[in-house]
Parts: sequence; C-alpha cells; structure tokens
Amino acid sequence: MKSRVTKSEIISDVIYTFKKVTFELELKEGKWESQCREVFDRGNGATILLYNPGKQTVILTKQFRIPTYLNGNTSGMMIEACAGSIEDESPEVNITRETEEETGYAIKSPRKIFEAYMSPAAVTEILYFFIAEYDESMKINAGGGMADEHEHIEVMEVKFAQAISMVKSGEIKDGKTIMLLQYAQLNDLL
Repeated sequence: MKSRVTKSEIISDVIYTFKKVTFELELKEGKWESQCREVFDRGNGATILLYNPGKQTVILTKQFRIPTYLNGNTSGMMIEACAGSIEDESPEVNITRETEEETGYAIKSPRKIFEAYMSPAAVTEILYFFIAEYDESMKINAGGGMADEHEHIEVMEVKFAQAISMVKSGEIKDGKTIMLLQYAQLNDLL
C-alpha cells in the first residue's frame, strides 16, 4: 500500500507537537483515498527493567501522572518501570542517564530487548525497551528524578512475584511496565 502526505498543520507545539495530517492511501484496486488524522509527536523514549536474580526483585518507580488522573485514576499515581524521553542521545545513553536520575542506580550495560510503537493510531513515539541487572553496589544516590523537571519519583524495590501479582490485581496498569515484567517472566530472568 502506497501513501503520501498532502498537508500537515501544527495545532500545538507548546511542549510536544500536535499535528493535523491529511494523507492519501492507494487502495488495492489502485484508487487513492484521502484521510485526515490528528497526530501527537512527543519524540521517542526508552524504558528499563532493573532486576536482581539473587534477591528476586525488580526496581520500579511511582509518580503522579495527570493523564491517568483525568481518566479515572483517583490518585493519579502510577507504578512504572524507569523511563524517559530521548533527546539528543542514543537510547542506550538515555536510559543509562534516566536510570541514575530516577532510581539512583548507575548501570553500565543496558541490554536492548525490543522496540515498539505504544499507540500507533495517534502517537509517533517508538519506545526502546531495556533490561539490566542491579545490585546494591550500583546505588550511588537516592534517585527520585530531577527537581528542575518537576519529578517527584518514589523508588520501589519489589519482589518479582509481587510485581506480577500487582499486574494481575490492576495495581500496575502501565503498558510498558507490564511488557517488561512479562518479558522477564517469559525469559526466566527471575
């Protein structure tokens, strides 16, 4: 199927870019069809699951997320894997920095396991998924995020079995975190 963009208008670019895009698709019978969609471009991101096989634990974070609050999460708090937006750096450099800022752990070799579009009908973001082992010798600060980014992150060390139970109970509702925990479970990391 061939496609072509015929018009792209910026609706908002205060923090991220929100566009109205008109495009055409060539259908199977050769006819071109015009469509219009709103597209949210927030750049790409990276996420990581820190895990400790000896202790059977993972490191997660907890923070307030306004979109979830606006959609029925009464506290607005979300339990998530460490993650961040990629700016002018590779996904590996980004997730290493974000891990230190958010969790306080200095990791050296994050391993990329896959990448995915998280909401491809409306969002351009590709999310790069990583895993890394951790231990207490890697803890160099308290974590909690960056004050200048208004981050107020609680760092949680959770037994892996408990994290899986939290997915089942609905306490963990974040898609990227569920994907990472399921990856760990399917690949017998813990």
